[in-house]
Amino acid sequence: MTKFDQRYASEAFFYGTEPNRFLVDVSARLPAHAQILSLGEGEGRNAVYLAGLGHTVHALDESAVGLAKAERLAATRGVSITTECLDLARYAIEPDRWDVILSIWCHVDGALRRRLHTEVVRALRPGGLYVLEAYTPAQIGRGTGGPSDPDLMPSAVQLDAELHGLEVLRSVELEREVQEGQGHRGHSAVVQWIGRRAAGVG
Repeated sequence: MTKFDQRYASEAFFYGTEPNRFLVDVSARLPAHAQILSLGEGEGRNAVYLAGLGHTVHALDESAVGLAKAERLAATRGVSITTECLDLARYAIEPDRWDVILSIWCHVDGALRRRLHTEVVRALRPGGLYVLEAYTPAQIGRGTGGPSDPDLMPSAVQLDAELHGLEVLRSVELEREVQEGQGHRGHSAVVQWIGRRAAGVG
């Protein structure tokens, strides 16, 4: 059982059932009826929200327990998502496949993140969007959520470099209140990043 299986073992949703606020704020910018890949989806709140907007969502996570809860949440909301349990370190994102790739609190080590971001640039269809929110190293010690290892927490400058093949639409570090279940509760240091693959590419 992984640490996330243990985290998600309760009947309660560790990060709640409502979608991430940043995702809600940017949802109107997503292409209609998009094919969306969600990295590190967890218990499904963001995937279910997007499916409710008419998108087709494929949710990846290393926790089978979390994804089972995601499927149950989708059923209770009357929507359908697909899930795949895997280790992102052993996953290759298919090129030219996705209209949107989503990374909400998907904290992986720097080497893996850089590799995934190289794949993200190629995996988006022309005009496709990459949407990310993550904690930054400034979050360490606050006790309001996120990892304790700064290698897992990107800065805006790092993301700009790792995703240099995309047109940057938003690259901002800020502090905001995050209230998501028991896992994320309080004033937080985050980075928000949106990039678009050029429509003429491909």
